Amino acid sequence: MNIPSTTSSPDWLKKVPEVTLSFWIIKIMSTTVGETGADYLTVNAGLGAAVTGSAMAILLAIALFQQLRAQRCVPWIYWLTVVLVSIVGTQITDALTDGLGVSLYLSTTIFAVALAAIFAVWYRRERTLSIRQIYSGRREWFYWTAILCTFALGTAAGDLATEALGLGFQWGVVVFGALIALTMLAFYLGANSVLTFWLAYILTRPLGASLGDLLSQSPEYGGLGLGAMLTSILFLSIITILVVFAQRNANQAASTATTQ
Repeated sequence: MNIPSTTSSPDWLKKVPEVTLSFWIIKIMSTTVGETGADYLTVNAGLGAAVTGSAMAILLAIALFQQLRAQRCVPWIYWLTVVLVSIVGTQITDALTDGLGVSLYLSTTIFAVALAAIFAVWYRRERTLSIRQIYSGRREWFYWTAILCTFALGTAAGDLATEALGLGFQWGVVVFGALIALTMLAFYLGANSVLTFWLAYILTRPLGASLGDLLSQSPEYGGLGLGAMLTSILFLSIITILVVFAQRNANQAASTATTQ
């Protein structure tokens, strides 16, 4: 789903990567890492929810600071921030569900309402929700607040579908994958590009979570038994390769721009 640009701002001002196939691959894999990485650190590594949550929140704050102070889109900083947002978003939902006993029905509703409120305020202040127009500090703050909420919402909705409603990991991958495919089809048939982007962005979170659980969970729970660590390493390796190529292209583009 390639979203056409509707802004006249220079490309170097934009703080979000171009929405290409590589963008969606990295996004889905980052959501999977958010699911499996959080599980590994909390359970397998024995850090516990409190230590893992605090450490990831600090790392996210550092990465987000670097992202906000950058003058243009730097792929490695952007995607590092997304991966950390994915982990923190997962932990927020898990803290509500496992720590406070909030039902997945309620947490899904809360995050859906919160995201709608963020979009409403964002649109009222900026008159656009397009990620192609993220070139001011205020818009970027709206953007990252919405991103964090989409991860928390996607985690809650995904767990609600696969666990509370009994959909299971395999059918979770199929159902959420089909919903994303329908969203992309709607985009190519002329539906609003901003609306379809955000719908797809939200849906990639439960898809990635279902995929992560399918790969990492043991066969007795309906998974393939790869484990959280191996799944996280595998997907992080692919993300790293794709981001390296994206960073190289960004550096070449910046070098070309300075010589013109």
